Amino acid sequence: MTVTMPRPALSVRNPRTGLLDAQILPADAATIDALSSQLRAAQPDWEAIGPQARDECMRALADAIERNEAALLAALAADTGRLALSRMEIGAVCGMLRRWADIAPQLMPAGEARRASASPGVELAGRSLPYPLVGAISPWNFPLLLAMIDAVPALAAGCAVIVKPSEVTPRFIAPLRDAIRQVPAIEAVCAVIEGDGATGAALVGAVDYLCFTGSVATGRKVAETAARSLVPVSLELGGKDPLVVLAGSDPRTAARIALRASCANAGQACQSIEHVIVHRSLEADFLDALVRGAEEVTLNVGDIADGTIGPFIHAPQAGIVQAQIDQAVAAGASVLCGGTVEMIGGGHWLRPTVLTGCTRDMAILREETFGPVMPVTPFDSEDEAAALANAGDFGLSAAVIGRDADSALRFARRIEAGAVSIMDAGLTTSVWDAEKSAFGISGIGPSRMGPGGLLRFLRRQAFIIQTGTPQPLAAYGENAPPGG
Repeated sequence: MTVTMPRPALSVRNPRTGLLDAQILPADAATIDALSSQLRAAQPDWEAIGPQARDECMRALADAIERNEAALLAALAADTGRLALSRMEIGAVCGMLRRWADIAPQLMPAGEARRASASPGVELAGRSLPYPLVGAISPWNFPLLLAMIDAVPALAAGCAVIVKPSEVTPRFIAPLRDAIRQVPAIEAVCAVIEGDGATGAALVGAVDYLCFTGSVATGRKVAETAARSLVPVSLELGGKDPLVVLAGSDPRTAARIALRASCANAGQACQSIEHVIVHRSLEADFLDALVRGAEEVTLNVGDIADGTIGPFIHAPQAGIVQAQIDQAVAAGASVLCGGTVEMIGGGHWLRPTVLTGCTRDMAILREETFGPVMPVTPFDSEDEAAALANAGDFGLSAAVIGRDADSALRFARRIEAGAVSIMDAGLTTSVWDAEKSAFGISGIGPSRMGPGGLLRFLRRQAFIIQTGTPQPLAAYGENAPPGG
């Protein structure tokens, strides 16, 4: 689907070199209005072909993405400065397409036969209808995966979709469009547009349902804009995920889990562990293992295919993280390793950073960090651990490690978060079929995981059938006998 975009071009920074080596053409409101009209016109045919035919198209799109893997991988690597996770994103999206293709036919409700109502003389029937047009605004930390995580189930439900990825990481859009063009039925109902915040704001009022993944601050703006148009939303926002390490745990295993869950993708994930709460009896051994592991992690500077920690994808984020660390140190925290953002080859890099002595008055424990930073706090009682884990306004996810899964699960029931990983951390990155809510300011709306990920895109229509004699107006008059 060809779209003209008259707004001035925006330059795009390379996270490894710091160079402005790409441009995008942001779609304006007029372009979005025209595009939404085209997609709405095509959506009834997409809905009418039924779930089985839609699912075959989604499998075809997975095949097309795999054929375009080399171009997609090169674009994602340039967008994010990392290679292995970009390859994993491509595999995850292809798996997502095939998974929804497998399960959507069983989830899609069939038209209901007439049945008796609780009201005498009335029968009921109903059906489920997809929202005609869904919008998805996605962030820069996992550009392809988060662009498609809402779009795919919406397509499976019979909706048309417009996706607006972040202007920070837009290079992958062109090869993704190339893959979509190879499946004409999907091309007719799925558009991926370039744009910035103004484009996203224009998109909100042009759709019937809006999915947003990103920061709390921007999520509030999206919700306010959607409310003015009475557009329902799903918001997946930030997290400040705690990991609680209970007495009796293996401190070295816990340290290995904490390091991975805090530093994967250089900590640039909403479900990253951002506060480790460890029983005081384990603190020394845990910190020793955590610091040793952190100091062995290598930056993948130079050769993108070598090393573990990539650069900050969005340069301003490096400044935010450094400011949090500096403020904590100035207020009395100690840095055991890492702690300083390095400028290497034009990119911003931070080695895994372990902090102790952090308190709730520090931003490092109150605000989302989005970097490979691990504040560690000891506790003496489980009541204290629960209070530390539940402090603050976020409630996206959390993790608990204990002597065994049963003891960890018992404690996990005290944590106020939508998903709690047991004897591991960050399992929400790979486990798709656990429905969960975002607690606190971490989001609103139905679960994007499990069956709810598709069912949220369906509206219910009821048919209420009078089988007796309709009431006359006199039945509501002042002289009507009691009970009509």
